[in-house]
Amino acid sequence: MKGIAKTSLLLLVSLFLSGAVLAQKDSTELQDTRWKMLTYDVGSVFRGIGFAYSRPLHWEKKQWLTLGGITAGTGLIYLVDDETSRFVSIQRESIPKFVRDYGELYGSPENNYLLTSGVYLAGLIAKDEKLRRTGVLLIASASAAGVLQQVAKSVVGRARPVSGLGKDTFDPFNSSRNFHSFPSGHTILAFTNAYAIAKQFKSPWVKAGFYAIGLVPGASRLWDQQHWLSDIAFGVALSIVTVESIDRYLDRRYDKKYTEEDKQLSWDLQFGPGNVGVVISF
Repeated sequence: MKGIAKTSLLLLVSLFLSGAVLAQKDSTELQDTRWKMLTYDVGSVFRGIGFAYSRPLHWEKKQWLTLGGITAGTGLIYLVDDETSRFVSIQRESIPKFVRDYGELYGSPENNYLLTSGVYLAGLIAKDEKLRRTGVLLIASASAAGVLQQVAKSVVGRARPVSGLGKDTFDPFNSSRNFHSFPSGHTILAFTNAYAIAKQFKSPWVKAGFYAIGLVPGASRLWDQQHWLSDIAFGVALSIVTVESIDRYLDRRYDKKYTEEDKQLSWDLQFGPGNVGVVISF
């Protein structure tokens, strides 16, 4: 958790410093405008995180049923974790190295925040509200979900496949990274970005492309035996819930909103004989 917290702090500091530099270069009027945008957006990041964390206090039957579905789905996938781990790890050498490297690098906190801060700063420089809003959504979602997964890793204490201890081994609050399997941080950070960015597009094919790219880091963690399939599935679900929650809050903070058509996206866990998966309808 220290790594993500430190990265988040450095990111916010860099945003303030970047705003100050921009302000020095522009006229007095533009200085004031961009500085106000920056401070407003940083406030939106923190408020968005707080909103996401407080949502369970306001959940109704539908939301609790969704949580039950996620829990049940994760539990069913847990039953086949040994089999899926063995099967996927065997495929590792057949996967192109650049794909494996991409999965490892893109899901790391440092590279994640380089992307999200880049999107936001581009919006700030261009004074583009929709791009700024997207950057805020990316930063807030990654921070909220990232901290949650770090806490969960420690509390759950699940052994990683690479440890050789099996899917049923749990040792809560063990400081060893070998007991920080659930959920997958790489999956959460990567799919949070992919899901948030995909919201900018109406084409279902473009959306599907971003979702596929966002799932590669999770798959890479399976290949490398760093996580079980249930760790990945729960990470995807947590990413979606977090982004949707913060996105709805940002509708109150920004005039540039997605169209109702863009909002009509639903997802569900589906199970059947010999298969299990996440189905996203858009």
